[in-house]
Amino acid sequence: MSIESLGEAQQHDLDFQPASQRGWRRRVFDVIFHHEAGAPRLFDIVLIAAILLSVLVVILDSEAELHRDYAPLFYALEWGFTIVFTIEYALRILVVKRPVRYAGSFFGIIDLLSILPTWLSLFIAGSQYLLVVRVLRILRVFRVLKLVRYVDEAGLLLLSLRRSRRKVLVFVFAILNLVVIFGALMYLIEGPENGFTSIPVSMYWAIVTMATVGFGDIAPHTALGQFVTSILILIGYGIIAVPTGIYTAELANTLREKQLDSSRCPSCNVPTPLADATYCHACGALLKEKE
Repeated sequence: MSIESLGEAQQHDLDFQPASQRGWRRRVFDVIFHHEAGAPRLFDIVLIAAILLSVLVVILDSEAELHRDYAPLFYALEWGFTIVFTIEYALRILVVKRPVRYAGSFFGIIDLLSILPTWLSLFIAGSQYLLVVRVLRILRVFRVLKLVRYVDEAGLLLLSLRRSRRKVLVFVFAILNLVVIFGALMYLIEGPENGFTSIPVSMYWAIVTMATVGFGDIAPHTALGQFVTSILILIGYGIIAVPTGIYTAELANTLREKQLDSSRCPSCNVPTPLADATYCHACGALLKEKE
């Protein structure tokens, strides 16, 4: 699959055929799955507003004082939202030609996960707080606002990340080695009396120090320990940019390949060396209209 077609493939996974070409199923399908102005756009906006409100209810209900004062209200609102989303999910299953395909798609799984916790709360106490997964459904805003073209750009970022995974894994392995070495070293230098009670605790200190976070919960007290800490801080500053450089290089290569793919002649599929060329240098076909 070419880079340019990656976004098209992702968008194709979101497209489903209606179960019927006429009748109420077709009308419901057009409202739910289409995103033009009118009823479909209004449905999407109302759905997104309901998702945001339902997530807000879950967040507010986690506060002890609000739960004590408004628990019945939160309970009623949550079940109201769950019933609405359950009906919406059932309608989506009913109006598509291949319900199993929709149920197994990304949005189908997210839709199901957004209603399961409330129903599970009837049998498992506390599972309703998993409802924050509903916020993932806000991804539909990309289709509502006609921003699907950005899915292609997200595909480029993911492809670049996948290409650089081996270099990044080698880098992570090197970092883990440094963490183990400096953790063990500080355990020997400082010891339990200065807070370095074990090698794992010392490794935690090494990670915090190398990341330049500096919580301060564990700090060296000896001169040698402070010297080693200074070295580790300098190493941390030096290696922070390494994964960024690796990923940036792969992203530049991916963008360059995409540019080559997009600059091919539509007739002979030969790359055009000049971005502003009017005719193909290989077959002479017209590449773009003259201004």
